[in-house]
Order: sequence, then C-alpha cells, then structure tokens
Amino acid sequence: MYKRSSLTSAGTTVLLALAGLVVVGCKGKSSANDSSIAGASVTQVKRENLASTLTVAGQFQPYQEVDLHAKVSGYIRRINVDIGDRVRDGEVIATLEVPELTAQLSAAQAEVRHSQSEINRAKSEVAGAESNHAALHDAYTRLAQAAKQRPGLIAEQELDDAMAKDQNSEANINVAKAALDATQERLGISRADSQRVQALKDYSVVTAPFNGVITMRYADTGSLIQAGTASNTQSMPVVRVAQSDLLRLRMPVPESDVPYIADGGEVQVKVQATGKTFTGKIIRFARALNPATRTMTTEVDVPNPTLVLSPGMYAETVINLQQRKNVLTIPIQAVVQGTSQTYVLALDANNRVQKKIVTLGVQGPNKVEVTSGLTQDETIIVSGQTNYQVGQVVRPRVENVTMPGDPGDQ
Repeated sequence: MYKRSSLTSAGTTVLLALAGLVVVGCKGKSSANDSSIAGASVTQVKRENLASTLTVAGQFQPYQEVDLHAKVSGYIRRINVDIGDRVRDGEVIATLEVPELTAQLSAAQAEVRHSQSEINRAKSEVAGAESNHAALHDAYTRLAQAAKQRPGLIAEQELDDAMAKDQNSEANINVAKAALDATQERLGISRADSQRVQALKDYSVVTAPFNGVITMRYADTGSLIQAGTASNTQSMPVVRVAQSDLLRLRMPVPESDVPYIADGGEVQVKVQATGKTFTGKIIRFARALNPATRTMTTEVDVPNPTLVLSPGMYAETVINLQQRKNVLTIPIQAVVQGTSQTYVLALDANNRVQKKIVTLGVQGPNKVEVTSGLTQDETIIVSGQTNYQVGQVVRPRVENVTMPGDPGDQ
C-alpha cells in the first residue's frame, strides 16, 4: 500500500511539472509574438493655419548716405567734425577759405549800388521830361486857342513851332522812360550776378544735408579742396555722412518667391551680433531682378535711434510668403518623395500600413499642406518609412512633432 501511494504521488508531481512547462511555454510564445510587431512613430492629420516662409540673410544699410563735396575750390580753414560724430541737418561741417570770392562779391554788390544810382538819375530825367512837356504843351494850347478865337492874330509859323516843341517834348518823355527801363534791367542783371557770387560764397561753408553720422573724413585743416562741379571730376570729398537713425534692411529674394512679396509683408528679424529679435514690415521692393543673381532686392525700414545697429551688420530674416487658414497639415518628415509620385504611409483601423498618394500645397518650416489624398485625423507614420511594408501590422507610438515657432501653432 505504501509503495502505490508513493508511485501515485510521484506521478502526480510529474504531471503537475509537465503542466507548468506547458503553461510557461505558452506564455513564452505569446511574448515572442508581441515583440515581433514593429513599433512606428505616428501622428494625426490636423487642420491648422499654415504659412510658407523664406529664410535669407539681410544686411543693414544707411537710409541715406552721401559724400559731401565743396561747390567751390578753396583751402579748408576749419573742419568741425570727425568720424563717429552725430550731426544735425544744416550743421556746419567745414568752412573753406576762398579770398577771390570775397572780392568778386564786393564788386558785384558795388555794381548793384551803381545800378540803383543810375535808376534814380533816370527817374529824375523822366520827371524833367514830363515837366518840360507840360510847359510846352500848355504854351501850344494857349496859342492854338487864341488863333481860333481871333484868326490871323498868331502867325502860322509860330503856331507850328509851338506844336513841334510840344510833340518833341512828349517824345523825350518816352526816351527817358525807355532809359529808365534799361537801367532797371541792368539792376536786375547786377542783382542776379551778386546773388550768384553770394551763392558761391555760401558754398564755402559745407553743411550737413540731413541728420546723420560722420562715417569718413577725407580732409584736414589746410587741405586744398577742388570744386565738385561735374560727376566726372575726381575731386576729393570733405566727409561722408550716413543717416543711421533709420536703416534699410536689404534682403535678396529668389526669383521663385518674388510673386509672394508684397508691401506690408511680415518679416521676422534676428540680429546675430546683438541678439536682438524683432518683427518688421516690407516697405519697398525693386520690382526687378538682378540679372547676375536672379534675386530681387527687398527692404524693411528699421528705426535705430540709439545707433545700436551699425550699417553693414547682417541679420537672419524669415519672410512670410503665403498664408493658409484651416488647412490639412502633416509634418514634412512624413512625406516620401518617390520617383514619380509623392506619398505617405498611413495606418488603417487594424494598424496595417497603407500607401497613400498625396498632393501637397504650401510648405511651412516644419509642416506642409495636404490638398488631396488624406482626411482629418488619419494616422500617418512620421519617420523610418523605409522600414515598413504595405500591409504590415505595426504598433503605433504617438509623437508630438510640432516644432517651436511653427506657424500652425499660432
């Protein structure tokens, strides 16, 4: 009896052990099946606002910049500025010594005074001619009346002589008035010549044409400055003035993006040298391409009252080109460019991989518009698309692929 019981117990133990192995074996097989399913990073198709952008390097330029030349030749008697100095509109930059102009101005002013004296003399002659004519005319009138009342009393010869003197005196008035007009014309010429010489004299003082900064000084006290009277004259400037309290940020826009440039377009600007970031507006653009670079110059006006920005600095600019509202968007990395078609890998309800041909629209920095091929909330694979086959079952792993600053998040 004891041996049978022992055998029975031993058999029971073996059966339990075998059952345990079976259970363990089944669990191990299930785990092996789960681990064989590949994971995939996925996201959903969303509706968002999207903007396409262009990133280009821009350069700051003075709003205005000019080399100041002297209109007349002379030696610099005094120069009041140096590089880096801020100047105001009309402020005296330099004064030239031009002795010959002083003499010419004195002569011109003397000629004006002489012409004025001649006018006074001519006016006196007109007055004398008018008085003489009045006396002779009255004498002739009295003789004519007496001859009419008593015929034969006045000789015809005497009457004719009186009439001739009357007419001659009237002609003398016209001669005197013509002389007065000629003298007045000479006065006008004298004054014009005096004003011309005075203007040249004024040019001996070089002034700032606008508020700005002296960026270059070419001459010192005693330097001989030649008159800058023609564009082909290689005359030395006195200084260079740049308007730096307002700068032009110039950006080269490629030909393909030119149709999307418009006045008032938004531009994000980052200045690497200062770390400053701000938003500007497109103020003007050339409306013509540079044949050498196939780009169009586009400008943003940047106020710079403290002169923290210097002309010549570079900035990274992001220009907003096209705007789309409430459109289907997917991450750019989800798009696969085939040899003849563009597609994405999507998952069906059973997490099976499907290939879907898509048509794309506006592309932003991180996302792209889908105009056909997908619907909202579909699940798509966003990375490692070459690792999956159509019909393959995957284990989705949802990821947030939105980047900071993506226009779709705004």
